[in-house]
Order: sequence, then C-alpha cells, then structure tokens
Amino acid sequence: MQTLVICIDRDNDLGEKAHIETPVIGRENNINAAVKLATSDPEDSDTNTIFGGIQVLDDLLNRGIDAEIVLLAGDKNVNVVADQHISRQLDDILEKYDAKHAIFISDGAEDETLLPIVQSRIKIDSVRRITVMQSANLESTYYLLKHAFNDPKISQTFFVPLGLAALIYSVFLLLNYPEGAIIGILAAVGLYMLYRGFNLDDKFAIFLNNVKDAFHGGRITFVTYLAAFMVAIIATIQGTLEIWTYYKQGGIWYYGILTLATVFINETIWWYTAAFLAGYSGKLIDIKARGESIYSGMSTVFFAISMGLLFWGASTYLFSINSFLNAPDMPAFGLQCFVYSIIGAFIIALVGMKISIDNRHGRYNEQLSQTGTKSTR
Repeated sequence: MQTLVICIDRDNDLGEKAHIETPVIGRENNINAAVKLATSDPEDSDTNTIFGGIQVLDDLLNRGIDAEIVLLAGDKNVNVVADQHISRQLDDILEKYDAKHAIFISDGAEDETLLPIVQSRIKIDSVRRITVMQSANLESTYYLLKHAFNDPKISQTFFVPLGLAALIYSVFLLLNYPEGAIIGILAAVGLYMLYRGFNLDDKFAIFLNNVKDAFHGGRITFVTYLAAFMVAIIATIQGTLEIWTYYKQGGIWYYGILTLATVFINETIWWYTAAFLAGYSGKLIDIKARGESIYSGMSTVFFAISMGLLFWGASTYLFSINSFLNAPDMPAFGLQCFVYSIIGAFIIALVGMKISIDNRHGRYNEQLSQTGTKSTR
C-alpha cells in the first residue's frame, strides 16, 4: 500500500444519521456509506466528501498508484473526544496498511483542523476541499440562517444563553421579585460564557466519556464519580442555603459580595475536597486493580488536602475579621487558624512530594536494573 485517501467526518454525521460505524475501508464500502448517508440526509456535505475521495482514488488507480480509501469519523460533540476517536481509528488503519503517503479530503475548515493530527502519523501529499455548487435560491439569507440554526454547534451557542435568560426572568417574575432577575440573568450568562470561554465543554465531554467507559467497563470509577457528583451537589446546596440566610437578614449590599463569597467557601470547601477525593479514589483503585503502583498518584491526594486546608484557613480568617459577622475574640482565633492552616498545608504538600519523588526514584532504579540485566544477557 502506497497511498491512503483519507476522508474525514469530524462531527460523525455518518454514525448519527446513517448509523454506520467507522472506519470504512475500500471503494465499494465507501460508496455504500455515501449512498446511505445521502438517503438519510440529502443535504449533508459529507456525502460529497466521500464521492470526492472516491474520485481521487480512481485517479490514483488509473495512474498505476497502489491506493486505498478510508473514511474516519469523530463524535457529534466536536471537541477533544471527536479528535481522539479519529486518532485511534487512524492508528488502527496504519497498523493494518503500511502506507507512506496520504491525500486528505474534507468539506471545510472544521475537518481540516485535524491536519496536524494526521500529519503527525503519515506524510500528507495533498489536501482537497470538496465545495458543493449551490443555486441562487439555496444561497439566500433564509436558507443560510435556517441551516445555520439547525446546526447543533451554532444553535447551542446562540439559543442556550437566550433561553436561559428568558427562563430565569420568568421564574423571578413568578416569585414577584423582578429586581433579582437581572442578577440571575447576568450570573447565568456569565457562567455560561466562562464555561465556553475556558473550553470547559471539552473537559466536560472528556469527563462524560470517561464515566461512560467506566460504566461499560465495570470499573469502580463509575461509582466514585457518581459519589463525587452527589457530594458536590450537596456542597453547592449547603453553601447556597448559608448565603441565602445572610442575604435574607441584610441583603447583598449590607454584607457585600466578598463576605457572602467567604461564607460560601468556608461552608463548602471541605465538601468539595471530599468530592474530589471520592472521585480520585476510584482512579487509584482501578490503577491498583491493573497491578500498577498507586504511589505516583498519591501526591495529588496530599495536594488536594493541602489546598482545602489553605482555602479553609483563609476563609476562616476573612470571616473572623468581618465587622458584620465576628465576635469580639474572633479575629485572634481566625488568625491562628490561618497560620496553622499554612503550616499544615506546607507539611502535607511536602509529604506528597516525598512520596512522588521516592516513587520516581524507585521506578528509575528498577529500569536501570532491568537494563543491566538485559545487557548482561
């Protein structure tokens, strides 16, 4: 095998609409896949991508070049998970076919973001983008907007914030508290923008994919992830109720945002720490079940505890010096807690570092002994 013609369907329209599993290898199989996709959705551009790849394949075969066509698909949530699926499929293909060159076929810039991934595994000689010719009516503004908003990636970006704002406003109107609607809408839209801005949707998709794999694989991490999720919900509810108690007493302008944030952190930090440790414990158990050493991951446990201790000490101190909340002897107690928390966090972090360093040295010495044994033989 000299050349691979690689067609990419990053958002997995082939699996979602035509229910075809990838990779699809071979000319006839790709024709059948394209026909099935065109039957389920005649407007999908991935159909033209497949036929464009077949045309390139026929041209290579007519010139006497040994070539084959493969179709790779990702995931409907176009993110890191989709790219990982395509990477694994490509690795399997390259193990089966000893190809040296590739021609990359796509229908737009979205699929072409995978070029670095493909290039890291095989040399790409050419990139061909398949552009569909459309009539003037199809290029009208109405058609473009209609199909843009039917795309889940675009509709989620525009409709979710608007729908969330309308829902929050209606709830506050129902509670006869329209003034709080502005605060709720700004907070919800702000959190959503931060969620998308920091690419947390990719991390959340990876987390859900790991949970799904743990469930189907019968691993203990599914139970521990579920327990961590429940503990995090309890922590959030408990912290919110505590803030609501102070808010009803004097309002946000009486206590101030910093005070209420301090109350929330002080009330929930150990709950969130326990949630993290519950989820991470499942990972350690699975590592141990595979016969591997868990000491490399123990440092994370100690660092999580030290961070929780630092946040608790700092929030306790801020809580104690607040003139609206503290008792006469509270500032001295808060300062002691803060100092002791720094010392305790430092000691716990050092223990975690010591375990991690000893583990690395142990593995290094083991590798040296294995290398020496092989060289003696």
